[in-house]
Amino acid sequence: MQSEYKIILHMKLEDIISQSIYENGKPIGFDVFMNFALYSPGLGYYRSSANVFGHQGDFITAPETSDLFGYSVAKQCAQIISGGDVLEFGAGSGVLAVQVLFELGRLKSLPKKYYILELSGQLRQQQKQTIASTLPELIDRVEWLTELPTDFSGVVIANEVLDAIPAKRLILSGGRFVELGVDFIDGNFQWKPLDEPYLNSLTSLPAICDEGYTTEVNLQALAWIDSLYSIMSKGIVLLIDYGMDRNEYHHPQRKDGTLRCYYKHKASDNPFDNIGKQDITTSVNFSDVAEHAVEVGFELSGYCTQAMFLISLGIENFLSEEEDDAKRNTLAQQIKQLILPGAMGETFKVLALSKKQTVKLDGFREQNLLNKL
Repeated sequence: MQSEYKIILHMKLEDIISQSIYENGKPIGFDVFMNFALYSPGLGYYRSSANVFGHQGDFITAPETSDLFGYSVAKQCAQIISGGDVLEFGAGSGVLAVQVLFELGRLKSLPKKYYILELSGQLRQQQKQTIASTLPELIDRVEWLTELPTDFSGVVIANEVLDAIPAKRLILSGGRFVELGVDFIDGNFQWKPLDEPYLNSLTSLPAICDEGYTTEVNLQALAWIDSLYSIMSKGIVLLIDYGMDRNEYHHPQRKDGTLRCYYKHKASDNPFDNIGKQDITTSVNFSDVAEHAVEVGFELSGYCTQAMFLISLGIENFLSEEEDDAKRNTLAQQIKQLILPGAMGETFKVLALSKKQTVKLDGFREQNLLNKL
């Protein structure tokens, strides 16, 4: 088995994907391609040794922008944690975990365990170093997982997780939606519409659009919601990601879908460049996620923009607590990046799901857009 793994590592990711298409006998779904590109062991974007986060990576997340993001998330966790645990998915560099643990400690609301579910061995090591160097007194409270826990009670944090779950692409062809597959022809990866109509009832599709209209659906994200519900005894799930409600997602002008790729802080819509070296994402259809969550048993506890979530949790109060003028100015600039419409404030949304949890969440005091879903 180990020798097989070494052989895979010596193959190019492009060769592995093209071989898969050949063995399939027809084009593969884009979700299959995306899974190869992001998660192939040792070669995929999130499974390689490259540094993908922060200024030296390909994109900057909210926790990398400011500690105040994690401090605010921690305030929401503290409201309902009451002796439970925290489970963070895909903790990146470990910065968010440090922020949340630090603030929960300050609020005297530390969880019994802070679980991090991380598949990348390289990222696990990075997270351990980040936490151990910053909060050595709390490192024993952190536990790394490679699969979901059972009978979980507490808060699940998923910051920019849903957008990285492999999605299918669909195109309106001949008056019906078909899956947009990936083929390998003359040494190049190419889009290739599949023959069968897409008929899955779990996801919504635009009612009125022109021929060639392209969009995405994410069945794996909905299956992930199923899994979360099954392992939780009680608590809340905080989904923080860029996305929108169904009406905006299916707007007639969004004719090319939401697929985006990021390489060295430059965006494109071509997933066939820099395979394994660039991030590939699709925006979240929060209406689909919310409807499915309710179907499996979750209750919807809130939905709003990231800006209003952070404002509801008093992010501006951290400014008044800072006495140093230079540091206060720096914090003010960071807050602008997190909450201004032209930055992260409006494009990122927060959806809270709850199970056997009746507390009204503070993060949605200023805005709750559940009626838009």
